[in-house]
Amino acid sequence: MPHTYTNLLYHIVFATKDRHPFIKPEFEERLYEYIGGTIRGLGGISLELGGMDEHMHLMTKLKPTMNVSKFIEKLKPSVTIWARSVIHPKFEWQDGYGAFTIGESQISGVRNYIRNQKEHHKKQTFDEEFKNLLTQANIDFDEKYLWK
Repeated sequence: MPHTYTNLLYHIVFATKDRHPFIKPEFEERLYEYIGGTIRGLGGISLELGGMDEHMHLMTKLKPTMNVSKFIEKLKPSVTIWARSVIHPKFEWQDGYGAFTIGESQISGVRNYIRNQKEHHKKQTFDEEFKNLLTQANIDFDEKYLWK
């Protein structure tokens, strides 16, 4: 077969260090624009961005040459440098992240989920949300290592 055909879609979630509420409403649009540009610069496609003051959700499409861990390894430091100059000099992301594969038929639902984060978090904390995402994805976890 002469060509490779992929549709690698991911829902990625990560938080600020110690869940400090750095992402204030006045910075959201600029932060999301910067993250979207960084994703494009890494060869990906940003399908949706959103979150709360202490965590982010990304829905992105990646090329087969960019695995998720390399993507995050490049994305977070780039965004951190920008955010320290624009948002706060101590801006930092937590070390870990959650990455979940999604199918084409799930794009609309995940997009709505990301867009409605503020409403969603009136009923559920980030801790509860993240543990629920891990459980739904059938990912084993030990709570003592979740937030290190």
